[in-house]
Amino acid sequence: MRNIVLLFLLVALGLYWTQYKSSPKPIRTSIVHLFERRWIDIALECERYLVQHGFAGIQVSPPNENLVIMNPWRPWWERYQPVSYKLCSRSGNESEFRDMVTRCNNVGVPIYVDAVFNHMLNSAAGFGNRGICNSYFSAEHHDFPSVPYLRFDFNDPICKTPSGDIENYSDPIQVRYCRLYGLLDLSQWKDDVRSKIIDFLNHLIDLGVAGFRIDAAKHVRPEDINVILSKLNNLNVNNNNNTKKIPIQSSEYFRNGRVTEFKYGMQLGTVLRKWNGEKMANLKSRGESWHMMPSNIAFVFVDNHDNQKGHGSGESSILTFWNPRLYKMAVGFMLAHPYGFTGIMSSYWWPKDIQNGTDLNDWVGPPSDSDGSIKPVTIYADETCGNGWICEHRWDEIQNMVIFRNFVSKEPITNWWDNNNNQVAFGRAGKGFVVFNNDDRYAYLRIERDLDFYEGKACTGIQIHVAANGMAHFQINYQAKHPFIEIHVEARL
Repeated sequence: MRNIVLLFLLVALGLYWTQYKSSPKPIRTSIVHLFERRWIDIALECERYLVQHGFAGIQVSPPNENLVIMNPWRPWWERYQPVSYKLCSRSGNESEFRDMVTRCNNVGVPIYVDAVFNHMLNSAAGFGNRGICNSYFSAEHHDFPSVPYLRFDFNDPICKTPSGDIENYSDPIQVRYCRLYGLLDLSQWKDDVRSKIIDFLNHLIDLGVAGFRIDAAKHVRPEDINVILSKLNNLNVNNNNNTKKIPIQSSEYFRNGRVTEFKYGMQLGTVLRKWNGEKMANLKSRGESWHMMPSNIAFVFVDNHDNQKGHGSGESSILTFWNPRLYKMAVGFMLAHPYGFTGIMSSYWWPKDIQNGTDLNDWVGPPSDSDGSIKPVTIYADETCGNGWICEHRWDEIQNMVIFRNFVSKEPITNWWDNNNNQVAFGRAGKGFVVFNNDDRYAYLRIERDLDFYEGKACTGIQIHVAANGMAHFQINYQAKHPFIEIHVEARL
């Protein structure tokens, strides 16, 4: 079963969707993925932290009922094996979900749901016939009465492979009509199936969600996604990020929203690890010229819930919280650079067990009690997290860069400087400036540009004194905890 799920996640791309709306003030430019959190903890995080630190929204784990998997013990990917569209999961029930959405909307932090409707559970699940909320199902008979779905609602008759699974990923017929490693593939081209998916998504919209990540969207025809999205109700909350968003790979899907650019995190990790002769100076042309999609289409991140565990593309090039200095630099650069719309991962800890380059514990689910219930997120006095939660979005360097990106969001890169190696600096048209040091030596920069609006005053952190003529000095030790320095027009004391 472990191998089946691993292969599923290697190719499971998704799609984020919201409606275009006028952009309210203040501008907010980054969402955070609070992966596997309880709804009650997410509501609290909206009120006590996210709104104050300029986050545009939250991606949450699939909220609907799923298979309960006991071997391995409650893996994170059980949430991606639906058995019904009831809003009942390890994160909480429908009442708790509704309360979370309402409370987050009340403070201007919208919710984006990870929606799974390409498939139901694995046809050979072997974990009983009851979901987490006791709904009956029969994988063998393709029977899901709580939706309801029956055998004729699935694509098995169209798929012509001997196994019934996708065997050739270059064949679009197989990719869109065969099972993704055993996951029962729904017929989104049928009106009856579409209507059930539309009802599910509209119920979430009626509860106040702002949009969706559509899991495994690569395996659904783009025209079927378009029809489904066209029949959804109008969103009823202010949408601060003014985007539609998607992780897929083909331009066929561009009309449905932003496409996740998986190459972004892969390439950035390779550069910061200095593999293959790469260096930060090469990042000056970061974006379309690196064979990535147009910036106004791209949804980018350093890592996500799949590839941080070694699933999917990127493998060992992907930077995660396990390498905090390089990870902070990667997220910092992503947020300083104008390419794409940015997503930030907020993780939990798991015990790594590496054999032959593979983490044998890549399946481990969120911190939980002996009964499988998810543990609450503990917040310490210094605003970091405990109880097994990492909370990268709360790291000083990352949350400060979220604010930086908001303030400079409409400005181009100006006055790029590099040492032809791994020290770079650039401005954002007079509204901000950032300096990175990924060399194995001391960095000392004397900057006379893009700083004419700053003044130096006493502060509790790193002090950058800017003279009346706009001159400033930046010093970064290559061994320093903070691998970069940023200042922006609203950072004056």
